[in-house]
Amino acid sequence: MTGTPEYDLCAEWVVSLLREWGIQPGGENGTYLQTFPNPYTLVFPGGYLKMEIPVKDGVITKTYAYEDEFLPGGTSGSGEVKAEVVYVGFGITAPELGYDDYAGVDVKGKIVLMDPEAPMQAADTDVFRKWRPYSFHQYKHENAVAHGAKGMIYNYGPIVNPNNSYREGFVYHHVGPAVVADVFAGTGRTYADTAAKIRKDLKPQSFATGKIMALKNVTEHHPEGKGANVIGLIPGTDPALRDEVIIIGGHLDHLGRCWELMPGANDNATAVAVGLGVAEAMAKCAVKPKRTVVFLFFGAEEQGVAGSKYYTENPVYPLDKTLVLMNMEGPGVGDKISASGARTYPAFWAFIERANEKYIHRIVTGGAANYPGRPRQDSAWFFWKGVPSLTFGSYGRSVPYPTYHNTRDALDLVTPEIMEDTAQLFFMAVMDMADEEALDFRPKK
Repeated sequence: MTGTPEYDLCAEWVVSLLREWGIQPGGENGTYLQTFPNPYTLVFPGGYLKMEIPVKDGVITKTYAYEDEFLPGGTSGSGEVKAEVVYVGFGITAPELGYDDYAGVDVKGKIVLMDPEAPMQAADTDVFRKWRPYSFHQYKHENAVAHGAKGMIYNYGPIVNPNNSYREGFVYHHVGPAVVADVFAGTGRTYADTAAKIRKDLKPQSFATGKIMALKNVTEHHPEGKGANVIGLIPGTDPALRDEVIIIGGHLDHLGRCWELMPGANDNATAVAVGLGVAEAMAKCAVKPKRTVVFLFFGAEEQGVAGSKYYTENPVYPLDKTLVLMNMEGPGVGDKISASGARTYPAFWAFIERANEKYIHRIVTGGAANYPGRPRQDSAWFFWKGVPSLTFGSYGRSVPYPTYHNTRDALDLVTPEIMEDTAQLFFMAVMDMADEEALDFRPKK
């Protein structure tokens, strides 16, 4: 996780390879690093989630299973809270939209059960813009605290997610369907019907459930944390074109421990491996690109895509001279290659298709670039700044269990051959783009 000593060791390892291959430093002050503030929270063993169920002769305590039924909140405060659970829908207070999930319920000193996102879906782009600020995890967290809640069970996965606010003493977990079903059991309501009614009518359905739960987390917050993007470059050889930049990117970070280690093999060690493969190949190739190629390994993607946000606000290379970001998210499991943004940038996509047809011969598919909601990928910040941005991944292999943001995203899932082909595809397409006489992928107004 970005900010930790372990992340710094990963960054140093990447730097050692770039240096070994003769790739020039592209960061600040002649280094390979671009540093930025990055608070982080460590999660230690000792947390739990329990429900007290009243019976004739007393109380039965049901303890929920780590990972399958709950995971600790990645930025939870340290401590324990035991209280009634109040369902608060999406946790939104939006007077201008005539909507307030907290109206008519008292959550002071209690635990809130909350859904992610917003009742209006991001696909409805024009209408969703009004709801977008309320879809962020940080907003929901802060709004619960502002209403006096002492804890939260977030109906999110359960997955690990360190992209949130931190408030001392506010304890929360991410929970899955089993916990939500237990909270609704015996209330005369079902979760599915209640959530559907909120979305249909855009009216809150909050209520006190009468269920007593206890949750505990053991955490340590580090407000002084620092993050770093790792940047290397191969300078262009053509004096007329070398100021134009092609970026190959992928995030270097993952989730750290929560409280067990989250390996992050596909998300996103495979992207780092592919990026390094392309870097080594270009560094050792006798023919160098005419345009400058930058290798950018982002920090803190898992913490609110903070590294790419910082880069776009403090670009090392001018954004108006950045021709494209070729970003990667999970390119290591499957036998097919996909890219979001292909239909948005057909001139770019032509280079990818040509390289694939000539050299790689994989099924390669692409959709439109569209980022209406909160940023979930590093490419979002570049896209919003006007830089043509695509995110490549892989698909086509069935995995029998969830692997997103949990302990199961491990090496035995990875398909080396798709990574090799993605690296070759990038190499061929970038070398062609770098030598093109004129290159402009930005949509014409």
